[in-house]
Amino acid sequence: MKKVLIVININKDESMVLAKEISSFLNSKGIETSFLSFDGFCDNTPFDGYDFVITLGGDGTVLYAARNCVEFDIPVFPVNLGQFGFLASVDTESWQTELNLFLENKAPVQERSMIKTSLIRDGKPILESLGLNEVVISARNTARTVALNINCNGLLLCNLKSDGVIISTSTGSTAYSASAGGPIVVPVLDAFIMTPINSFSLSSRPIVLDAEKEIEINVQPCRTKEINMIIDGQEGVNLLAGDMIKIVKNEKKIKLISSTEEKYYNTLRSKLNWTGGPHA
Repeated sequence: MKKVLIVININKDESMVLAKEISSFLNSKGIETSFLSFDGFCDNTPFDGYDFVITLGGDGTVLYAARNCVEFDIPVFPVNLGQFGFLASVDTESWQTELNLFLENKAPVQERSMIKTSLIRDGKPILESLGLNEVVISARNTARTVALNINCNGLLLCNLKSDGVIISTSTGSTAYSASAGGPIVVPVLDAFIMTPINSFSLSSRPIVLDAEKEIEINVQPCRTKEINMIIDGQEGVNLLAGDMIKIVKNEKKIKLISSTEEKYYNTLRSKLNWTGGPHA
């Protein structure tokens, strides 16, 4: 290990202090460090040339790093300064111990599937983007419905009239999809979860799909003219009637350092009150 990038969420007061501590620790081991400030909406910046990336923030900071690291096979060491920590699984009290384990090739490294989204307009691709959590297609304003034709591997899945739809990975099943009533799926399972948002029909239910299949979403004409597509809650684009969105599993997976099933289940219990008791 020679070169490390530390991504600092500037909205977290303790992030810069911790960044300096981690930098000093790595420098003492002869490892060069660089800092990158993240405000929640940074443009994507390829991280090629780094041995690994450390994120100091919440899950959103990890999402940002994942999109920039995955194509270069750069692992992410995610230190949690946020609320949940499904992705940012390293506690601030244990970062040094877990970082030492990684530098000694003793830390667990979990691979997570990512989602690749292509926007096609008038038969031409105009956007391609990666996400770790989800793709959301919805009206820009609340209480506005959109009309979507959704196919899975060329077969009609549904014609959906709703506030929108979420296509999430298993990793993203605990994020917006869960808030909209979707199922929680263990992150190591390769799957897509389609979750309608406030569907006009009570029979439109979430469904778990094979991640090896291609999902195609066609935006149909409707009264709502302002329709958005947002990836991982950070990258957004306006959609038009006639647009086609193709969603597939990305060929490469992101590597998350010190991410384990035990930590995942602990987070379910501690942060989502997954206890089975009266306060769950």
